[in-house]
Amino acid sequence: MSNANINRQWRLKTRPKGMVSEANFEYREEPIPTPRNGQILVRNLYLSFDPAMRAWLWDRPSYIPPVGIGEVMRASAVAQVIESKKPGFEAGDFVVGAFGWQDYAATTGGGPVPVTKIPPGVPLTWPLGVLGMTGLTAYFGLLDITDPKAGETVVVSGAAGAVGSVVAQIARIKGCRVIGIAGGSDKCRWLVERARVDAAIDYKSEDVAGRLKELCPKGINVYFDNVGGETLEAVLNNLALHARISLCGGISQYNAEGRVPGPANYLSLLVQRARMEGFIVFDYLPRFGEAIAELAGWVMADEIRIEEDIQEGFENIPKTLLRLFEGKNLGKQLLKLADPPTKR
Repeated sequence: MSNANINRQWRLKTRPKGMVSEANFEYREEPIPTPRNGQILVRNLYLSFDPAMRAWLWDRPSYIPPVGIGEVMRASAVAQVIESKKPGFEAGDFVVGAFGWQDYAATTGGGPVPVTKIPPGVPLTWPLGVLGMTGLTAYFGLLDITDPKAGETVVVSGAAGAVGSVVAQIARIKGCRVIGIAGGSDKCRWLVERARVDAAIDYKSEDVAGRLKELCPKGINVYFDNVGGETLEAVLNNLALHARISLCGGISQYNAEGRVPGPANYLSLLVQRARMEGFIVFDYLPRFGEAIAELAGWVMADEIRIEEDIQEGFENIPKTLLRLFEGKNLGKQLLKLADPPTKR
């Protein structure tokens, strides 16, 4: 048990070479910070774990600065305000923000995505998942980047993960024929039975390229890529004319050592007059409200079904990050730190 006046933290100790490990982080204890004027003091309740966190550990330019050696590991979290010296926030408010791997954080609430209050009645985990960056990434990455049309064939890799599971269900809502790629029979069964996609491919036990040719005889119109690597190459070999690819991530390559090669068959994009486009969800910040409202409507109407993998225990934080790269999570990966000291 930790002292009530101590702020437990996990800080970045060394940059990973290859697969990230628990040894890349070190445990620290510090006094709970005192908020200055213009700041709020929050206590973290739930932490979010996302594949992009691995990219934040690279010591090279990206869309967001890397986590520095010795810094608290960056992470989104749901928290409760303990003390406020910032207008618009009061003790007891529930908020979501980038508070990091620690029990407490003092913050002005600024940054690329400002700290925001969680409306009454919204389950505390949802702003880290379907109503947070996860759902927003799925929404804009599918609808704005690829503009899927009813009747088109949409393939989603990492389809049983946090983003992929929402993408697959939005595509189904839009009237598309949806094929999900995931690892393991349980995840594939969830995709067909719960997410209600048309078919699922188990990349651990099936020939992905062969199954795509079998399931997509007229080619793939839209591909939402979460994994890169061999799966992307298999899709490129089976594109329909004027196909669109949304490049969201490449989890299969995040822990690779050395330079990661691009797809050998990228000229398929030329032959099929196709388009592959990357995106960063922060670019859509002015439209977040619009997307959250539509996502919430779909959830309430049971059009989008949510799956959460919630681990517990501060000591298990680094280990929980590894679950993403070991393929252990189904749906959104979270870790619970505490129950709210003040009930909603």
